[in-house]
Amino acid sequence: MSGGILSPLDRAIVRATQEGLPLVERPYHAVAEAVGTTPEEVMARMERLLAAGVIRRIGLVPNHYALGYGFNGMTVWDVADEDIAEAGLLVGNLDFVSHCYHRPRHLPHWPYSLFAMIHAKEKAAADALVASIAQLLGPLSRGHLVLFSSRILKKTGLRL
Repeated sequence: MSGGILSPLDRAIVRATQEGLPLVERPYHAVAEAVGTTPEEVMARMERLLAAGVIRRIGLVPNHYALGYGFNGMTVWDVADEDIAEAGLLVGNLDFVSHCYHRPRHLPHWPYSLFAMIHAKEKAAADALVASIAQLLGPLSRGHLVLFSSRILKKTGLRL
């Protein structure tokens, strides 16, 4: 990869993995066979693509509903701009928060600037997680809402 242009082999690897790695015992070997190279070359190229930002991450995207987590809520918090970094670190480090990020407010109707996703099997458990975030944030939070998912949407990124 030079100058941001993918080689034909890089493109083949991206195409072979953009829907996910094969669900086999040795996925990089399967990709290598599909694109005509070695597993070591696939892994080395994927590392380079990851380092260059072409691939954002290699990870698992679970279907929370299939795992029994029916209460998936985006918690949104009104945190002062000067406190957002501190609050984000506190909440983002919780083991039950799958992702946490800062988003712009849209005043006067939307004062929330810190977003954190939680997952629970029961409503009471989800409420307890939200309460623990509220307690952790204390006076850093000026208010919050929880937006529970009603269905799962297909999660995909850009496809070649």
